[in-house]
Amino acid sequence: MTALATPPVTARRPGSSPHLLRWLIRLHRPALLVWAAFVLVLGALLLWVGGPLTDASAEAWKQYNACTTDTCAYDASAIGRYKDWYTYTTIAVLAAPFLVAAWSGATLVSRELENGTAQLAWTQSVSPTRWLAAKLAVPAVLVTVGTGLLVGLHHWAWSTGQGRIDTAKHWYDIGTYAANGPATAAMALAGLVSGAFWGLLKRNSLGALVGSLCATGFLWSAMAIATPHLWPTVTKVSGLQHSVPVGSGIVVSQGLLTSTGARITDSVCGSSTDTHCRSVYARLDAVSYYNDYHPPSHYWPLQLTATAIILAVTAALALTTFRLLKRRTGPAPARKAAAV
Repeated sequence: MTALATPPVTARRPGSSPHLLRWLIRLHRPALLVWAAFVLVLGALLLWVGGPLTDASAEAWKQYNACTTDTCAYDASAIGRYKDWYTYTTIAVLAAPFLVAAWSGATLVSRELENGTAQLAWTQSVSPTRWLAAKLAVPAVLVTVGTGLLVGLHHWAWSTGQGRIDTAKHWYDIGTYAANGPATAAMALAGLVSGAFWGLLKRNSLGALVGSLCATGFLWSAMAIATPHLWPTVTKVSGLQHSVPVGSGIVVSQGLLTSTGARITDSVCGSSTDTHCRSVYARLDAVSYYNDYHPPSHYWPLQLTATAIILAVTAALALTTFRLLKRRTGPAPARKAAAV
């Protein structure tokens, strides 16, 4: 693997270093402004959804539930407006990690390697390791604060509709669960580090952009599949007179229990009061339902465990990125020799 070329060293006082933080902010000022605008606008929309839109929709549902005739009037548009904007803002919050990954892959490292500004910085008494640390640390703070604020506001906006809006999303809805928890903020950090890794690996903006987006999507998909298995489930047994197994939450497995205690997965027909279903259950020797699921009390254990795993993966990827940088640039004596 070849080391990155380094331009001639310019004269500087020994041990001096540029104002790295100021330089980074100036270099990425457009991205900083776009990120600030994204957080502020989306934050304002979440306040609107959790405030006026929730109140209007709750009042409309109150009117609808109080109807005793077919001619009752209620504000159906308020119900629809809340539902639409809740969906839009949820998607926007979930898009934040991908926006970070795309910017990081296309701009943070790869572009500076392409145009030579990274190599120039390394000649100004800034080592490659310190350069990369600053490149990651400054955006990491902004990404953590921004996504943390959006996740908190989304959780608040969702909670204001609970018990007031009949069609409000349950906590275990896939989009709501993801947008409500710290795992999304951790995923944004993973996208940031992924962009830096692919920028060093590919050394071109397009390749790093595609790589960081694919890596972020893969990690998020893997965590979505693994999440139900990160914490022990609760098992609830219920009678066959119910239409479905009792217990709402994140379902891991459900089905029928036979008289011997054996499980038959995904063979639910319906209530045993139905003649056809009763005959099906008799043929299977089914005596009750079982449901392995996560109740609301498991929300935070699941979220925090997933967040810890994502942060651990992010830390491992960051370590790999620094090692890759060291291999690309070579030891300090070699860099100095190449610069002469």
